[in-house]
Amino acid sequence: MEQRTAKEITKLQELTYELKVEDAMTKRGITISPDATMAEFREVLRVNRISGTPVVENGKMVGIVSIEDLIKALAAGELSAKVGTKMFPNPMTLYADEPLVHAVGRFSQLRFGRFPVVNREGELVGIITQGDIVRAMLKRMEVDYHEEEIHRYRASHIFEDILADQVALVFGYRVIAGDFARAGEASSGLKKTLTRLGIHPHVIRRVAVATYEAEINIVVYTEGGEIVAEVRPNHIKIEALDKGPGIPDIEQAMQPGYSTAPDWVREMGFGAGMGLPNIKSCADEMQLRSTVGVGTHLTITIAY
Repeated sequence: MEQRTAKEITKLQELTYELKVEDAMTKRGITISPDATMAEFREVLRVNRISGTPVVENGKMVGIVSIEDLIKALAAGELSAKVGTKMFPNPMTLYADEPLVHAVGRFSQLRFGRFPVVNREGELVGIITQGDIVRAMLKRMEVDYHEEEIHRYRASHIFEDILADQVALVFGYRVIAGDFARAGEASSGLKKTLTRLGIHPHVIRRVAVATYEAEINIVVYTEGGEIVAEVRPNHIKIEALDKGPGIPDIEQAMQPGYSTAPDWVREMGFGAGMGLPNIKSCADEMQLRSTVGVGTHLTITIAY
């Protein structure tokens, strides 16, 4: 019992993996020019009831300016100063299709009040605050509750109704290399299936996080593969199999923060080197076998 409590994943943690940044961001068309004065910026905040906005010049975002910058300008008597001199230039951004967990990590690490959100073409599509994240998760929790009530049917008794010495349900999902747009679909699909089977939510959360991390590893590092989940009356076994370069040093790969992801993958918000450690923290048992030049076979077992 103590072991399961230590590995428990909260509903909020689960949602940060399931939701994307675009699910929480505010789609906002309000921007300001770097040539505007801080007095004009104050009026923009007052009229629109916002606390900050991107600074855009010739259609390109060049910075971000916030109410904190306005307060400093007020204290210094610089309301006539240009926004371009007070803004935070070339701000760090988030991609709209990144998992929300990446945004949570950035807020925790950098303590920023907001992040501009761009699409993969680099176009500004919104802005996200910590308040946006909280509202999105609360809304999703409400929707999930109602959907679970609607979809929870007799499958929840499936193991009781089947007469056999051994019973197992097997679900397979194909994972395509480099397809970041669909990354997370396998783990999301498995989560919904387990929910409809009546598996306990605490177990589902651990499965969802572990499967998501395994799926992302296949997308980022390999030539593609599959995820197979075997559901039995007292445990769930997840196997992630890929065709890829393999892992030369498994012990090193298990170290938090170790990553061989190229810079362009890191710029997309993936490859932070926490996948395998996160999987291990969710699993009751974990086995990792890999052959260089052939591929990797990861087995995760979660008991219930």
